[in-house]
This record gives sequence, C-alpha cells and structure tokens, in this order.
Amino acid sequence: MELLRNIAYQPGSTGSNKMGDSQALGKACSGESRRKKAAEEQQHHSHAAPEISRIITDPTTGKRYCRGKVLGKGGFAKCYEMTDLTTNKVYAAKIIPHSRVAKPHQREKIDKEIELHKMLNHRHIVQFYHYFEDKENIYILLEYCSRRSMAHILKARKVLTAPEVRYYLRQIVSGLKYLHEQEILHRDLKLGNFFINDSMELKVGDFGLAARLEPLEHRRRTICGTPNYLSPEVLNKQGHGCESDIWALGCVMYTMLLGRPPFETTNLKETYRCIREARYTLPSSLLPPAKHLIASMLKNPEDRPTLDDIIQHDFFLLGFTPERLSASCCHTVPDFNLSSPAKNFFKKAAAALFGGKKEKARYLDTHNRLAKEDEEIYKLRHDLKKTSITQQSHKHRTDEENQTTNITVAKAGMVAETKQIGDSIRMIVRGTLGSCSSSSECLEDSTMGSVADTVARVLRGCLETMPEADGIPKEQLTTSFQWVTKWVDYSNKYGFGYQLSDHAVGVLFNNGAHMSLLPDKKTVHYYAELGQCSVFPASDAPEQFISQVTVLKYFSHYMEENLMDGGDLPGLTDIRRPRLYLLQWLKSDKALMMLFNDGTFQVNFYHDHTKIIICNQSEEYLLTYINEDRISTTFRLTTLLVSGCSLELKTRMEYALNMLLQRCN
Repeated sequence: MELLRNIAYQPGSTGSNKMGDSQALGKACSGESRRKKAAEEQQHHSHAAPEISRIITDPTTGKRYCRGKVLGKGGFAKCYEMTDLTTNKVYAAKIIPHSRVAKPHQREKIDKEIELHKMLNHRHIVQFYHYFEDKENIYILLEYCSRRSMAHILKARKVLTAPEVRYYLRQIVSGLKYLHEQEILHRDLKLGNFFINDSMELKVGDFGLAARLEPLEHRRRTICGTPNYLSPEVLNKQGHGCESDIWALGCVMYTMLLGRPPFETTNLKETYRCIREARYTLPSSLLPPAKHLIASMLKNPEDRPTLDDIIQHDFFLLGFTPERLSASCCHTVPDFNLSSPAKNFFKKAAAALFGGKKEKARYLDTHNRLAKEDEEIYKLRHDLKKTSITQQSHKHRTDEENQTTNITVAKAGMVAETKQIGDSIRMIVRGTLGSCSSSSECLEDSTMGSVADTVARVLRGCLETMPEADGIPKEQLTTSFQWVTKWVDYSNKYGFGYQLSDHAVGVLFNNGAHMSLLPDKKTVHYYAELGQCSVFPASDAPEQFISQVTVLKYFSHYMEENLMDGGDLPGLTDIRRPRLYLLQWLKSDKALMMLFNDGTFQVNFYHDHTKIIICNQSEEYLLTYINEDRISTTFRLTTLLVSGCSLELKTRMEYALNMLLQRCN
C-alpha cells in the first residue's frame, strides 16, 4: 500500500519524479544520465540507510510505536504504517534518515515542510499529528489513508466516470481553497498526492514542495513539481501563483477522465514543448461541459477560473454528483444507488416486482448495463435538453415580442402604466406560444426553448423594472394551481420524479420521455415528445411501457411514504385543466429549478426550504413565495412592478433567473 509516493525531492535522486531545478530538467532528458544516477542512488541507499527498528520510541514522550509495512517511497524518505502501542491508533509515518538530510539546505527543507503542514487543519487535507527524531531518523506521523491514493485507483480502473470525477474534484477544490486562503501553494498536485481514507474521503497530501504565496515580484522561480503537471509559467520561470495549482488541477481532471495526462509524450523535451504551447487533444468522448472546464483551466494564468468558478461550472451544475462512493469504486465501475432509506426501498421494490426467472434475468441485465453506461445516459439526457433549447431559442421571436421585452414604469401615472405592463406581459406570452386564451391550451406548439425563453424574459423584465422596497406587496390573492410538493432525484439510474399538489406524480426519464400517474392512481399519461400524449390504464400498460410504469409507481409510493409536503399552499383540484408535466430541471449547490410545459416555474432553496413559484393564470403572471415557516404569499407580477419587494425575495428571484438562463444559453 502506497500512501505518499513522491514525498520530497533531492537533486540527483530518481526515487522521485519531481524536478528540483533547471539543471535537473536538462539531465532528465538523458536516459543514460538517469540510469547512472539511479545506480548511484541505489548504492547510496544501501550504505546510508540502515535497517529501521521494528519498535520505535519517541525519546521525548517515551511513547512506543510498532513499524509496519511500507506505504510509499520518496526522494528523502519512506512512508510506513505505524501503530501507537498504547492507543493502537494507526498512522502513516514518514521516516527520514538523518544521513539523507545531512546538508543544511536539505534539513531546512524538511523543517519548513513540518512547520507548514502542522498548522493545517481541514477535512480534505492529510492531518499532521506529531513529529520527533532519534539518533538515526526523523519521524513525521500523518493521517493514515487505508484506500491508498488516486494513482492506485486509476491504475486499477484505467478511467473514472464523470460522477466520480465530480465527487473527487469537489473535495480537492475544497482542500485547495483552504490552502490558498492560508496563502499556501501546493505546487505538486497530482493523483499520487490525493489520498483516500476508509470512508472514501479524499485528502490532499505531500507538502514537500508547498510554499508560501509571495508577492509577484518575490515569487519563486525555480522549476519544481511533476513534469506532466507543470504549468507553462513554472517552466518559463515566471514564478508560482495560485494559477499554477489551477493548471495542475486541469491536468488532474483530464487524467481522471481519460487515463493519461494531457501533455504526456514519450520524450520529456516534447512534453515541455506541448506544455509551453498548451498543445493537447480533447477527445470527442468527453462531454462538452468537461471539455470546456478542462480547456479553461489550461489557459494563460490570467484567464484561468478561480476555485469558486470551477465549482459553479456546468460540469458540476448539470451533472449528477454522488454524496458518497463505495469502497468497490477503487477497483470496479460504481453502481450508483440512492442513499437509505430510498436505496433499500428501491431494492425491495425491484425484488418484489420481478418474480419470474426470465423477468428477473432481464432486469438484472439491464441493471448491470445501466451502471456501466452511466456516462452514455448522462450524455443523451444532456444532448436532448441542450438541443431542444438551442434549436428553439430564436424560432418564435417577432419584432412585436422584442419591443415588449424591456418594460419601463414611470413614476407618474401608476394606474395606467400598470395596465400597460399587464398587457405587455400578455403579449409576450402570445408572441411566444401563439394566440390563445391560455398558454396551457397550446401544448402542441410549446417547446422547451420557447417556454424557458418566455419565463426568463418575464422574470428579467420584472427584476429590471421594479423599485426597491422593504417588504413584499400587501396584496394577497386566493388562488390555486399545481406546484411541486415533493421530489426525488434518481437521475443516475432512471430520471427525476416529483409529486404535484393535486397528488399526481410525474417522472422525467433520462431518455427525455415523461410519464405521469394521475391523482386517481389509475391513469397514465405518457409524452414521448412535446405535445404527443398517450393515455392508458396503469394496470394494463402496453408492453413497451411496463418497466417505466413500474418505476413511476415506485416513485409515487416512495414519495408518499417517506417525504413531507413543501408548504401550506393549496393544490389545484380542477381536473378539467390540461395536465402539467416537467420539461426540464436543474440542481445547483443552492437550489433546485423545475420548468413545466405551461410555463410554471418553481425554484426550491435547500438551506432554508423557501420556494418561488411563477405561474400564468388567465394571461396574468402570478408569483408565490413560500417562506422559511412554510407560509405562502401570492401576488401579481404587475403588483411587483409597481410596489417592488424585499431584498430577501429579490435575491431569490435573481438567483432563480440565473438558473433559468443557464438552461437557456
């Protein structure tokens, strides 16, 4: 088990692939030189590194430790498993022979590493515990990570799935952000320096090359790091900044997804040439968001994203990220499942459903294939949604519609202007969906792009026009409409499920199809495409729909049994109105967005459970706000245009608009 692979660098050592200075860079290009150095290093180790005792005593505290197996090797040291004989606590012990750091600058390097590392305390940073020394060695006790490093995982797996990459990158960014806030540069980010503990949590480690962030004019200009992950500014001796760690992170992401670093060649000089020219390939197998994020991190230093920008990128916002990973992911492709109790529920549901041998075999075959095809499913869903949006973004625009986009309200003549604003909003609806008394009557003509475009422009027009205010409007309408009271994201396998306020249940499947179970629990509506609806009994579904109906029923049962309603807003009971079904949804780290076929737009905020719902009734846009106490208030958007609203509501409206625009652009 290897925990710390390249712990430090000493000039002339080939026990590490770190490059210490420009001289080492030149020598690294000579195979004969490397072989000679390796032979000398091996001979040096055989004479200078005596056998380390099995039982080691801290001379200061008297504590005794038992040295275990080797976890990793570096230029200065080896890393061992080491157990405290008093507490049985296991550490990763970095043991450095005094003979290896005999020169003052070598010992100074170790002392700086200890001084820097011992002050760090973060969930995603390898924890420093203690250090001591005796006559032979220096001992540094670090957090023990039983699952080895990301390098070992990738060696076994070859490539990782995008959900796994999101999972690991989030933790790397978290740890790296902490370092940068402490004004510390890691300077050697690579798979071998990301360690995984027993809970499959990632820890950034190996601070042998870490350094304090200096002002630009005083930045370090030595070449150090691992060749495949070096940034152009480091190679060109322009100094180290946070941007160099971002470059390495781009190389890390590329390597996780494709199994090799972006600039790897058979010749070191050619590798450095490729790095300086930022010359690499992005295979077509990568999804567009992944390509874009990698490319942004491998730009010139001033153009690279910040760590916050990275986490807010579409690669994270538009894709599934598991909350945790199974230890089996270290060697096999993950089989993502919902967390308990949902996980247990769906397992029991599947077991109860498939009684016959043929059906069970067919189900298991599909189940296993889905796990292996997770990326293909995500790509299909992503492409379907993006294509619908981009193809329709300009389809229905007219001169009249563009003229009504920017709505203005003068201070004088409020009553007349309010009517004009209401008329303008209604014209926007008609300009996009066609001339009809209600947008919900025109399902056949509506598209994902046109509906999203309409709602975005109405919401933007309201935000750009309404005045500042201290509270929300006093107007309180009594109305009822359909809204989402419960939801389940199971898109890693099947799709996104939700329950409406009238107790109808819908699922937007990963292939873009939508299926609804009506409130009577007997009737199913199936939409293969927008405006094309098939209706059939839930108990007698056509053969091609049986599996989807089964998933729909269990979504319904799970939400009914396990989830609570999201507020006090009454539901729509008029069954004569056309059915509502989900067009698209989006999850960010703060909220969930849902957009429906009739223009109903809902955003649920996680941290305080507040909600915003915008809907259209009789050509009048209404906004409902459900606060932290689950109390709802409904008013006309035209009222907001005149009266304004509180900062609390306005910031939520702005965030909702930004989420919607992410889907529109």
